[in-house]
Amino acid sequence: MSKLRRQLGANTPNVAETRNVIDIKNKTGNLYESIAIVAKRANQINIAIKEELHSKLEEFASHTDSLEEVHENKEQIEISKAYERMPNPALLATQEFLENKIYYRKNDNDLFS
Repeated sequence: MSKLRRQLGANTPNVAETRNVIDIKNKTGNLYESIAIVAKRANQINIAIKEELHSKLEEFASHTDSLEEVHENKEQIEISKAYERMPNPALLATQEFLENKIYYRKNDNDLFS
């Protein structure tokens, strides 16, 4: 099992669920700042998932350009389906944020003050 899939755990939601906006806002004191933190983490998770998927699928890649040699590989299809069933990175990031699993810091250089 991959490091990322072990990291997700059994409590990871597979579908979107309603979250209390006040809880999200209270983490930083600003709803938009909280959403920006979640969005950045979701992007990191998405990049990690893509890299992991591409590295696994690279094993099955054929480096010839012949259309005659294109064939279905059941293992490749199963890997792709497993990644399609994984939860959305935004859901994972929101859960991590609400469980205080994301480290973030506020930049002291305020440009607009």
